[in-house]
Amino acid sequence: MTGKRGEKIEATLRAAITYFFSSALRRQIASFRPSIFATDFRSTSMSLVTIQRAFEIAVEHHQSGRLGEAEALYRQILSVQPQHPGALHLLGVLAHTAGRHADAIGFIQQALALDSQNASAHSNLGEACLALGRTDEALVHYRRALELDPRFAAAHFNLANALHHQGHLDEAATEFRHTLALTPQEPCVLSNLSSTLAELGQLDEAIALCHEVVRLLPGEPAVHSNLVSLLRLHPSANAQALAEAQREWGRQFAEPQSATLKPHTNPRDPDRRLRIGYVSPDFRVHATLFFLAPLFQEHDHRQFEIHCYSSVARSDEGTEHLRRLVDVWHDVRHLSDSELAETIRADAIYVLVDLSMHTSGNRLPLFARKPAPVQVSWLAYVGATGLAAIDYRITDCYFDPPAAHDAGANEKPFRLPNSWCCYQPILDDVPVNALPALSAGHVTFGCLNNFLKLNESTLTRFAGVLQAVERSRLILLAPIGSPRQCLTDFFHEHGITLDRIDFAIVGSRADYLRQYHRIDLALDTLPHNGMATTCETLWMGVPVITQVGATIEGRAGLSLLSTLGLPDLITHSADEFVSAARRLAVDLPTLAEWRAALRSKMQASPLMDAPRFARNIEAAYREMWRKWCEAK
Repeated sequence: MTGKRGEKIEATLRAAITYFFSSALRRQIASFRPSIFATDFRSTSMSLVTIQRAFEIAVEHHQSGRLGEAEALYRQILSVQPQHPGALHLLGVLAHTAGRHADAIGFIQQALALDSQNASAHSNLGEACLALGRTDEALVHYRRALELDPRFAAAHFNLANALHHQGHLDEAATEFRHTLALTPQEPCVLSNLSSTLAELGQLDEAIALCHEVVRLLPGEPAVHSNLVSLLRLHPSANAQALAEAQREWGRQFAEPQSATLKPHTNPRDPDRRLRIGYVSPDFRVHATLFFLAPLFQEHDHRQFEIHCYSSVARSDEGTEHLRRLVDVWHDVRHLSDSELAETIRADAIYVLVDLSMHTSGNRLPLFARKPAPVQVSWLAYVGATGLAAIDYRITDCYFDPPAAHDAGANEKPFRLPNSWCCYQPILDDVPVNALPALSAGHVTFGCLNNFLKLNESTLTRFAGVLQAVERSRLILLAPIGSPRQCLTDFFHEHGITLDRIDFAIVGSRADYLRQYHRIDLALDTLPHNGMATTCETLWMGVPVITQVGATIEGRAGLSLLSTLGLPDLITHSADEFVSAARRLAVDLPTLAEWRAALRSKMQASPLMDAPRFARNIEAAYREMWRKWCEAK
């Protein structure tokens, strides 16, 4: 499930580090100026030529990945000449690479005190500051690097990433374009620009750029997954194009593994205690946390031994909460897919569950190696990966009516009773407030879904609602800059004055949830309904009006609201959608009653019945396992 700013389309960071780091080292050698050190070396037995050669050898070690040898030489140089800016700078780069960011800042600051005109050092200092969350300082150093050298591609790239980190997406896109002008066809830059444009809602160009990255890096599975994700998010998503992109992923990265697959030696005992393995990079404070925690809390550990294979980059309170709920926790972020496959085989996992699918950080190449007899996809989104090695995908009868057919899927849909998920807002303690309209004097609609879901068709329905409900307002979630301007321009063209449109201000998670204190009634998006957002909205006492779509992505509202027993909020056309919004907006007493009762209604429903959901999904795992045992 995606977070509030949408699915982060993964950049090819390894290529970025290789390319730009090598560039920085070449620049450092080129900027080596013997005159700086000539006086200082008169008291030593070493010649300037010897020090210069030692430094060049250290740089060669550094570029070749022999980091221990490089560090030893840098330190040896500094033992003779403590004020060698080149050695200080690159020792700082080594410290940053090793994760010692505070040390890196200290070394590079010393280097800059000796040679303040070194653009590379300023850029690398920015990187170390950014790693410690000191983004404002990082921006100062990137910009100083560009003052010294406006054609410094690495500094443009680093500045773009920092601006992106701060949410300044328009400026980030501009800096990525500056970088491309200096380094045409550089895959990491194209990839990050594609990601940024996607967040800005410019999906057509984002997809075109992603196709180019795929062409340049045909052997990178993450790049191909990025393309699948972008195609899936497009408002006019072409099912055939998406299915073909998934098949191409399989041809490139799964089919070559088929000849190496080994038979599984797990005992074919249908009633044995099963080892279930969950694989994800998102075992943290993330949308998936609120759906995994209730399941993990209620797993029957007498019948199931629960393993988590975590690729989380930075653990947080969500990580620790989940870790306490499972039997075995594996930190596997440093294992290759082949190494992880062997680890899972050695652990004798019976059912392996992919929680990421084609989203960022996925381990689909691991699943292509079929390390477990039964493999399942679930939770990242409702739909398919297209991977033949995955046997099942978890769904329900609302997402996948029995007659439905997903042309792009290899995974067999396994329909859970009641609902495909269970929600528990474990970190949320923001209370429900009174209906805002009672004091504001007008009704406020809201949609805090991912900005990418605010396509023209959805916005036209929203405009229809505002036109139908006099003096009503609308709160949306959108990045600062051109996305907000595009939205206000759209509504202005539809006769909606700008004072009726507002934007949510999001800081902490609690700040985000408090935005619902301003919203009386929520409007869902199409063709991609909200999922985690809809659960959060309902939890805050705000009814959500949904329109059922033609594809699986447009049936999330149907699934959630049917599970809660709220059929009056489900519509099947744009006219029904507008009529339902108007009917509820003019009935404030009913809205106030709903607001007071929705949280309790959720808690009493299957959507928040964790024991029931755990038994349902465990029964699914058991049936999948029995079918494998029966197969010959």
